[in-house]
Amino acid sequence: MEQTADDAAHPPVEIADDVIRLGQFLKLAGLAESGAQARELVADGEVRVNGEVDSRRGRQLHRGDTVTVSHPQGPQGATVA
Repeated sequence: MEQTADDAAHPPVEIADDVIRLGQFLKLAGLAESGAQARELVADGEVRVNGEVDSRRGRQLHRGDTVTVSHPQGPQGATVA
């Protein structure tokens, strides 16, 4: 299967259950170093889920959802897999 630019920007991150909360996924995917940083990123509007800013750290993500974080060094993201 050919990898697209979007796949490279949002590599898949496997989750153990059917859903995961946004704050937990940010840590699991390495997009936040801690729960405190995840909370800060979400509160500051730096997190997009499926292209839309989401301010709910407890939002439940499902397989196929994409998460993008605006970092000073450029956006980083991951796909729930």
